[in-house]
Amino acid sequence: MPARAPAFWRRRGAIAWLLSPLSLLFGMLARLRRRRMPGERLPVPVIVVGNIAVGGSGKTPVVQWLISRLRAAGYSPGIVSRGHGGTVTGVAQVPADGDPAVYGDEPVLLASSCACPLVVGRDRPAAARELLRLHPGCDVIVSDDGMQHYRLGRAMEIAVVDPATLGNGMLLPAGPLREPLGRLGEVDLVIAHGDLSPALAVALKEVPSYPMALAGGLLRSLDDPSRTVPVGQLAGRAVHAVAGIGRPERFFEQLEALGLDPIRHPFPDHHVFAPEDLSFEDGAPILMTSKDAVKCRAFAPDDCWEFPVEAQIGSGAAERILEKLKNGRTTA
Repeated sequence: MPARAPAFWRRRGAIAWLLSPLSLLFGMLARLRRRRMPGERLPVPVIVVGNIAVGGSGKTPVVQWLISRLRAAGYSPGIVSRGHGGTVTGVAQVPADGDPAVYGDEPVLLASSCACPLVVGRDRPAAARELLRLHPGCDVIVSDDGMQHYRLGRAMEIAVVDPATLGNGMLLPAGPLREPLGRLGEVDLVIAHGDLSPALAVALKEVPSYPMALAGGLLRSLDDPSRTVPVGQLAGRAVHAVAGIGRPERFFEQLEALGLDPIRHPFPDHHVFAPEDLSFEDGAPILMTSKDAVKCRAFAPDDCWEFPVEAQIGSGAAERILEKLKNGRTTA
């Protein structure tokens, strides 16, 4: 669950049931919107990487993984994203060294790490058209999030599911779901960041699912990104763990599993960091996620480190995606 999510999203208590009529209305409107909103078809296939719940499920590492697999298969991919947290009002291409305050933290991270063209815009079809105008050689577009942005037609949907973000399994506002669990039975592929419950397994129907883990072994200095050290070098030491992501506890637990002793500093997802957020008097090293590092690099103190991770996804997932892309199957 997101760090600041309402407590009643965790279980089906009195508040959740009181809000359930609104959830029913939300679900009806969502279904009606999906049926009535024709997706704009573009001259190249679009792969949407999204989820059905509020909060972090691990989409960004999946997009990074997917871009690398597409490029290895000979494609020239591009990315479109909403640009959450930025100030762009229309559409704009994101430079690799772009300002997260302007373009959003995730788009800047993806633009720098994936080294492929990326355009942000609330209007996803407009962003995709601009991407193709600027880069006519792009032959496949990956949409970072946007599963519920039905104006953008798609050739494939990949749902990233973290069971811990599904909470009580109810739709907004009674729970954290943007769409019902049954929506997972309509996508092309599910990437599971955690064990699937029996209810989730039933919801998937015949949709194939592949497990995902996030792995990292190096720390990268914010002051000098060319300088790295093994994360094990800090094993047994207390470190300040700073995380402004959807599920900061995942980051903290990963550091603990690597033998570190994190002092936890959770912040809301997409938090706008200030120097005082990184001001600690004990001199212990400061560790943060890549998503947070792009926002803190300009003012980070000494001994501040990024912990980059890569998605490790079950064997066969990339092959299945490439086969579906080749066959040209479309989803609604």
